[in-house]
Amino acid sequence: MATRKELKQAAKVRLAAEKAAKLQRKNELAAMSPDDRKAAKAADREAAKSAKTARTAERKAARASSSRAERREAKRAERAYRRLKARPRRIAGWGVGAVAVVGIVALAAPYASGIGRLTSIAFTDDTPEAAAARAAAAPVSEAISDEGIVLLENEDGVLPLTDGAVNVFSFASFNLQMGGGGSGGAANADAPTLFEALQAQGVAYNEDLYATMEEAGAKHEAGASNAFVQIAGGLLGAGGSGEPAPDYLTDVVMAQAAEYSDTAIVVVGDIGSEGSDFTADRLRLSDTQTALLDRVSASIPNVVVIVNSGNQMELGFLQDYPAIKAALWIGAPGPAGTTSLAKVLTGAVNPSGRLTDTYAYDVESAPATENLGNHTYDNVARSFLDYEEGIYVGYRYYETRYEGDGAGYAAAVQYPFGHGLSYTTFDWQAAEPVVTDETATLDVTVSNTGDTAGKDVVQAYFSAPYTPGGIEKSAIELAGFAKTSLLEPGASETVTITFDVRDMSSWSEEAGAYVLEPGTYGIDVSRNVHEPVASFETVVADEVVYTTDDATGTELANQFADASGELTTLSRDDWEGTWPAAPEAGTVASDELLAFMDPALEPVTTGAAPTYGAENGLQLEDLEGLGYDDPKWGEFLDQLTLDEQIDLFSYGAYRTVAVERLGIPAITLLDSPAGLNSLFSPLDSARYPAEIVIAATWNDELAYAVGESVAAEAKAVGVDVWYAPGMNLHRTPMGGRDFEYFSEDPLLSGKMGAAMVSGSEDNGVPTTMKHFALNDQEVAARSGINVFASEQTLRELYLRPFEITVKESPVSGVMSSFINIGGNWAGGYDNLLIGVLRDEWGFEGFVSTDAVLGSWMDPVQAVLGGNDLFLSALNPSSSVSALRDAAETDPIGIGDGLRDRVHAVLFTMLKTNQFD
Repeated sequence: MATRKELKQAAKVRLAAEKAAKLQRKNELAAMSPDDRKAAKAADREAAKSAKTARTAERKAARASSSRAERREAKRAERAYRRLKARPRRIAGWGVGAVAVVGIVALAAPYASGIGRLTSIAFTDDTPEAAAARAAAAPVSEAISDEGIVLLENEDGVLPLTDGAVNVFSFASFNLQMGGGGSGGAANADAPTLFEALQAQGVAYNEDLYATMEEAGAKHEAGASNAFVQIAGGLLGAGGSGEPAPDYLTDVVMAQAAEYSDTAIVVVGDIGSEGSDFTADRLRLSDTQTALLDRVSASIPNVVVIVNSGNQMELGFLQDYPAIKAALWIGAPGPAGTTSLAKVLTGAVNPSGRLTDTYAYDVESAPATENLGNHTYDNVARSFLDYEEGIYVGYRYYETRYEGDGAGYAAAVQYPFGHGLSYTTFDWQAAEPVVTDETATLDVTVSNTGDTAGKDVVQAYFSAPYTPGGIEKSAIELAGFAKTSLLEPGASETVTITFDVRDMSSWSEEAGAYVLEPGTYGIDVSRNVHEPVASFETVVADEVVYTTDDATGTELANQFADASGELTTLSRDDWEGTWPAAPEAGTVASDELLAFMDPALEPVTTGAAPTYGAENGLQLEDLEGLGYDDPKWGEFLDQLTLDEQIDLFSYGAYRTVAVERLGIPAITLLDSPAGLNSLFSPLDSARYPAEIVIAATWNDELAYAVGESVAAEAKAVGVDVWYAPGMNLHRTPMGGRDFEYFSEDPLLSGKMGAAMVSGSEDNGVPTTMKHFALNDQEVAARSGINVFASEQTLRELYLRPFEITVKESPVSGVMSSFINIGGNWAGGYDNLLIGVLRDEWGFEGFVSTDAVLGSWMDPVQAVLGGNDLFLSALNPSSSVSALRDAAETDPIGIGDGLRDRVHAVLFTMLKTNQFD
């Protein structure tokens, strides 16, 4: 007889499958025209009636042929399912493995087989090797949270703490959020609380105040650890401060606190999750948080605010309260986050983190915030989003808009990109840069002139000449950075920053190439984007047009004319006249755009279909070490049948299929950037800070260490490919997954991504950088939103982190996005996946789709457009059927496409642990 736990687990699996099926059907319906959707809904209703009748007949037949014990067991299982289903606010996760229980066979076809395949994945996480890998990850994680914390303010030297006792206020202090939610999140239930971490560092906290907050309802709670639960919470509007009115802080309580210590800690913040975005109000203090600060600052003279947020909050309040003397940003700091915070508070660690984003007083002042959310066409069920701000994202906007306007800048920007303070002081001596036709090199000697050991970050920026009406250019751009080692008082270190002169060029849509215009270029050595320490100039005498890719020599050309649509992008030549505007009602998709959204299959009529089923006597291992274009690959691929190739492509979600006769193993692919994260099966794994904290270290050696550490664990537990890192930009402060991405800046993102990838791939575990491309908001992404952006914007901002990672690391994989670039789905867009990724940049590896959630994610498009694996967790059989039909209609085109897709997957497979 099944135990209660087994019954509950089986009910969870069943309910999850039903929810997943409903979600996928909802997305499919959303992609249809109104008439088709109406007809489809009517057909669904009829199908549901028929299915219900069939289930009733099946149950009657089962009862007639079952024993009393079996019937009783079936009733118990059904009750467990109904109890779970009746709890609408408790979202069922995918569970930890299906349990065979008599009577629960109602996982709706065709999803049962898909869920079953994935819940059967098992990991070797209980071995000494796995335990050793988890143990080795802990110091890596702690080193990142040590260096990723940013000291925002420190008036009167309030930090580090000196008296060894502190008041800790706010319900948020009971539950610091160590990671975000969704596939890029991580469970940190075992992390020490802030109070435990303070005690471990020798800091006493006010236990009477702690008891008062407990009596008022504060409690330590582990957040939802399952990615699907987190995503569902986001979709249902979960999030927010959760801070109650501070009525419990009576005069008596505050008097006791003031007597206990003259210092108070208050935690504010909110971490995002996959599946939803932030509103502007969620990035501002709530009324109850304001009331809390009012109350605390009226009694305690020294208040330290901890900003526990993966998104830019509005932090102007830090300057509104004279009692707020210090502030620390900790982001989503991972399992050692509270330990690192306590060490920074006490001075055991000198903070050396720097912000990866611009913090404006008004989060809605950025031009990109004019176009967010979900705007739909009148004539088709599809959303659209216009990147009318062009290249003016983050500091590129604020530094350009307020160039030469110090008062305007000071009113708009609170903390510049790259800002961060220290407990010590540093002096810099920058040598004149050495500039050749190819590179610019800067040597900077950093000396610790204070009395505390610490690390410093040197940032280099360039400024290009701008001609009104010409190519749009930011007033300043990050060119490179370097972090010093730990410098003792009086010690010095010389760091070198080198960047390509070509990096100072801009994409010209007129030339279809990068152009370095003549004129005077500025080069700054800076503490942040707005605070130069030394400034230099270099002159470019003649225009230079870079017509070929710097890595491959491929001829450059505009690839994304379709993506520009009819955009009018923001220009520094006319800020007011070109300012973005939210779209008006009544927008209609053109016939041309509709054709992009629903491309017709045009069969190839020249040439011959590929060879299938040849007997060439080759095993996959025979190709190990061969180049991608080695002729032997053709001989091997000839051996595969059409069905085997279709299966290798279609069953691309988390576990591929094996072809044993050819020595092709099944491989396992897992999320997340914050540590291996199994969505379907139990996995005990290490956890790391979120990517935004990794980037805030400005230390690419630590990013490499994360990749290296994850690779060691992946090999120990039986994971072959790692879905990471996230490479999208913080286009606005509202992005729900900003915690999972590095920065608003493409260079910093690319350098950190390349380092993390190298750490993993150098140690035998392929990675898939994601989400390629334009997945910069969550709202409407999962229904195939059309995003429009200029070619310059795409190349200089959103594709740039991926380009850097391809060219500076051995990255093996890419995950394409849900997004339609213009009307072209990114996962089937040959200009993106072949024209740019493979031909221009020279990428040799595989591309996987993101989770398949709707009919716009078409397997035929993917095969023809350069996408090698179809991440269909629920219903891979639908891809199999679609490709078989397409192969009959177009045996040459589909056959050649599948052959290329399988080639890319197998080439990468040879890099995995399976062939050590």
